[in-house]
Amino acid sequence: MAIRHQIGLVAALCCTVPVAAESLYDAGSFRAMVSDKRAHRIGDSLTVLIYENSSATTRADTSTHRKNNVGVRAFADGSDHAAGIGLSNDFDGGGTVQRSGRLLAQITASVTGIAPNGDLLITGEQMLEINADKQHIRVEGRVRTLDISDANTVLSSRLADARISYLGAGELTDSQRRGWLTKILTWLGL
Repeated sequence: MAIRHQIGLVAALCCTVPVAAESLYDAGSFRAMVSDKRAHRIGDSLTVLIYENSSATTRADTSTHRKNNVGVRAFADGSDHAAGIGLSNDFDGGGTVQRSGRLLAQITASVTGIAPNGDLLITGEQMLEINADKQHIRVEGRVRTLDISDANTVLSSRLADARISYLGAGELTDSQRRGWLTKILTWLGL
């Protein structure tokens, strides 16, 4: 009986499929529980706190004055004939352009690349739709890892090469635009 048992054991060993074990540890995604939770690699998320205020004022004053006089005098047979033309041109103009804007938002962006100097390249967008009006916020830029807070946030003023856009579409946005007739009349100076 011992021989049969040994033959069965040898047959079982010869017919077995090799067993492979995979490790639960993946060096590419491992992060210790006590490690820094700030974004540092491609695919990580980072919250951008957008606090943008801008204002600009441009003023121009123009004043021109021009006066030209041309005169002709002729003598014929003891009579004195005179003719003259006088031209005068005055122009005073001025204008002021004043613009200001303010944008407050939070948007979570993804790290899409890492620059050679270690800066993180980020891109994120958010679409809000309220009562058929759509608001689209997009942010992209370059972030130094030193500027990322412990809460994994960064101020928009700390983004290098920042591109922040806030666009709206819908009835409310359309009602704020000038109509085509108004645009033509303005273009004609009326």
